[in-house]
Amino acid sequence: MRASLVLTLLFLCSYNGLSRIHVGSLNDEASALLSIKKGLIDSSNYLKDWELPVTGLESEFVHCNWTGVSCNSNGEVEKLDLSNMNFIGSVSDDIGKLHNLVVLNISRNGFASSLPNSMSNLTLLTTLDINHNSFNGSFPTGLGRIVGLTYINAYSNDFTGFLPEDLGNATSLETLDLRGSYFEGTIPSCYKNLQKLKFLGLAGNFLTGRIPAMLGQLSSLETIILGYNRFVGKIPREFGNLANLQYLDLAVGNLSEQAFGEIPSSISKLKNLKLLSLMCNRFTGSLPMNLGKNSPLQWLDASTNLLSGKIPTDLCSNGNLSRLNLFNNAFSGPIPIELSTCRSLQRVRLQNNLISGVLPNGLGKLRKLQRLDLANNSLSGKIPHDIGLSTSLAIIDLSRNRFQSSIPLTILSMPNLESFMASNSGLKGVIPDRIQDCPSLSLLDLSHNHFSGDIPGSIASCKKLVRLNLQNNQFTGEIPKAISTMPTLAILDLSNNSLTGSIPDNIGSSLALEALNLSYNLLEGPLPTIGVFATMKPDDLAGNPGLCGGVLRSCSHASSLNKIVHTKGFIVDFSHIPLSACGRLCRLCCLPAIDYVDSAIFTSSTPWTLLSDRRRFCRLCYLYVVDSVGSDIRCSTSVVMILPHLNLFLPSWVVVDLLRDEP
Repeated sequence: MRASLVLTLLFLCSYNGLSRIHVGSLNDEASALLSIKKGLIDSSNYLKDWELPVTGLESEFVHCNWTGVSCNSNGEVEKLDLSNMNFIGSVSDDIGKLHNLVVLNISRNGFASSLPNSMSNLTLLTTLDINHNSFNGSFPTGLGRIVGLTYINAYSNDFTGFLPEDLGNATSLETLDLRGSYFEGTIPSCYKNLQKLKFLGLAGNFLTGRIPAMLGQLSSLETIILGYNRFVGKIPREFGNLANLQYLDLAVGNLSEQAFGEIPSSISKLKNLKLLSLMCNRFTGSLPMNLGKNSPLQWLDASTNLLSGKIPTDLCSNGNLSRLNLFNNAFSGPIPIELSTCRSLQRVRLQNNLISGVLPNGLGKLRKLQRLDLANNSLSGKIPHDIGLSTSLAIIDLSRNRFQSSIPLTILSMPNLESFMASNSGLKGVIPDRIQDCPSLSLLDLSHNHFSGDIPGSIASCKKLVRLNLQNNQFTGEIPKAISTMPTLAILDLSNNSLTGSIPDNIGSSLALEALNLSYNLLEGPLPTIGVFATMKPDDLAGNPGLCGGVLRSCSHASSLNKIVHTKGFIVDFSHIPLSACGRLCRLCCLPAIDYVDSAIFTSSTPWTLLSDRRRFCRLCYLYVVDSVGSDIRCSTSVVMILPHLNLFLPSWVVVDLLRDEP
């Protein structure tokens, strides 16, 4: 009986001691959590439930119910998720007392302190997520000793110093994301030990040196993001051994003066490659000709380099290519016809190259194509009719090419077209007055071409148009009155055409109109006095001798150059003067500076105010006289443009003599 009583007492004492030890460890974790809370500034009061009740066995697991805290079956904290709670302050050293912590996520807050080295005591940690904070100082040391650590995401912080070398010992790592800090130096050679690594992100730092070839030994790698650093040298050909590589991003590495050299052909052998970004470097040579043939390539960006040669024809062989960015290079030859059947294409940006040939048929039939940038090349021929039938294209830029054709009649009525730019592209013809609807168009630039005829009044159906640029064409007729009804039109440039008649009175009443250029036309009559005309610069009305009022000379003193001019007793009626006489006048004034009589100069985009007086005059001669010889136009409209400048060079009696109808 006594023995049984003794055993019972011993058992109770033992249980009570073990219970105290267990409760003590749990209380230590609760205390650690409260210490962490104390270091935070919780402006939104997310952690209001982090409070201890009256001490007792019934409260030993209470911290497991706190916001962001998850415990195992023993009541030990194994996950702490305080992400996206707008915390600022610092992380307490006591975080190292959470010995059973497996997952720590304090991402997307406002921490602006250093991380405690006590985190190396979290020996069971597998996941560390601290992205989108402002943690500074050196990256905490000792994490490499954590055997089971598989995931580190420290993207977008302010860490400084060298990359942590001890992470080379964390051989279980699958994700290492240290992008967007201020790390410097080279990539540690010990990272070759990370054979399980699938994601390596080091972009957006100040890393230097060469990209180490040993990265080509990390056979598990699926993603390499090293751009926005200061690397020099070439892409290691060993990268061709990375059979699992899907994403290779080396963008913006041209901060050094040393060139990256050619792109290794081994890159085209990567059978799983989906994204290749090499933009803004100094790569030379050509793209590997088999690029895309052996892989499900979706995104290729090699823009702003020194690349040349032809565009590979196999880029969309597997039908996955969605974005093709090759602008700002020296690619030549035609646009691969294979691209016109690539149904996955969303964006094609080939501007600023040396591409020639014709625009292939079929691009307008690609239902996913949203952007087509082909500006500043040497494309010729016609704009395919199917471009104007596209239901997906939002941006088209064909500027500075050599098409020598008209535009498809339906191109301005495309349902999703937001921007159409085709300046200086050799386009010609008449724009039919059949624009029925352009529900999305906000920018239309047809400047520096050879369009003629009237400006279609149906352009006013483009209710979202913000900018309309038709300068330097051969438009005639009057300014459509309907333009004044366009509710969003802010910038209108009709300069350097042959528009006649008066300026519509109500065009100035538009509340949206901010900039208007009507210079160098054949407009006449008084200026409207409201809206943009009240503050308009005279330069934006220059070259219209028949205009008066407002910022120009008073209408009471304006002479009518369109009718008769009295000069030294002579009366000159311009309506009876042939163009040949005007031509003699131009040749006499421009022959001493014959280099000015050049279409390349007269049709250039040099600002009018930067041209000399003689060059201005000769440019007018070319545009309004020499270019009109052989047509039915008489001298009347031409002289109106050039006569105000004659007194710079010739006495008035010479002018009259030259304008006589004599050979």
